[in-house]
Amino acid sequence: MRSHLSAVLTLSALGVGYADSLTAQVPIKEWPVPYAGSRPRDPYVDSKNRVWFVGQVGNYIAYLDPKTGEFRRYEIEDGALPHNLIVDKKDMVWYAGNGNGHIGKLDPATGKITRYPMPDPEARDPHTLVFDHKGDIWFTVQNGNFVGRLATGTGKVDLIEVPTANARPYGIKIDSKGRPWFNEFGSDKLATVDPATLKLREYKMPNDRSRGRRIAITSDDRIWYVDYTRGFLGRLDPATGQFKEWALPGGPTALPYAMTSDNKDRLWMVETGSQPNRLVGFDPKTEKFLGITPIPSGGGTVRHMMFDERSGQIWFGTDNNTIGRAQVNEGKDLSS
Repeated sequence: MRSHLSAVLTLSALGVGYADSLTAQVPIKEWPVPYAGSRPRDPYVDSKNRVWFVGQVGNYIAYLDPKTGEFRRYEIEDGALPHNLIVDKKDMVWYAGNGNGHIGKLDPATGKITRYPMPDPEARDPHTLVFDHKGDIWFTVQNGNFVGRLATGTGKVDLIEVPTANARPYGIKIDSKGRPWFNEFGSDKLATVDPATLKLREYKMPNDRSRGRRIAITSDDRIWYVDYTRGFLGRLDPATGQFKEWALPGGPTALPYAMTSDNKDRLWMVETGSQPNRLVGFDPKTEKFLGITPIPSGGGTVRHMMFDERSGQIWFGTDNNTIGRAQVNEGKDLSS
């Protein structure tokens, strides 16, 4: 399938370096997903440059080959409602069974799926997964109110209950010391876990109304988050415990959701309060926003993104049934 949506957007320094300004938009290309109304989301690029994603409503795992525009789909069990996936160094695909309390592993070569059930039935909805430096998986459990760790070598699952009631653990990332950090979307806190002791620590954000939804970590181990309810980008410095915030260009109704960082330590987020959704960048060095770009398909809602360092590209899924790519840095074009 070769049809796609694209935005031909100019960069004043294309080929030399990307202009960091509000007016220099980034090139975005989208591929319509051939599985209607399935909420394709949370893409992840493997070693073969295949772009994997889940169909949260469609109960499938699939990949897009950007070179050909072709898709391939793998069916999974009814009721799994896969929410997120990540791909390991052996190209095994790990996904969150958000609807029936398990993490699954798909072997693309055979189609075999291995299930890792949660050891506590209260952990019914694994949400977002991330690899640590050892290749194990840390994950959030939103409505069950846990953060967990799956040892990929043994299948052992550790669950840590979040002390704040109805905290709704959501986005999660790993810092340079191997510590997971996550948003509490149901409270005004961020939290982290000591991987050696499994002791959890919470950090209260400056505003009681804050609700962090996604999280990113820059190379200096500062923790960044988008405040969904207030329309802010925020930063926690764990070394000092100090927070700093910046109002997003979209203002109080920006509804920032998907978020990632690139290899230049710039932050990228999507304002979902506008239609079309808008990709927005931020440079911590200048403390200025940059590259505000509308999503060509409109986006509906862009919920999660990943940055692929090899290509300098951000990949995302949309509720308008597309898989999208934003070229934010120089790199190898995976579709060439």
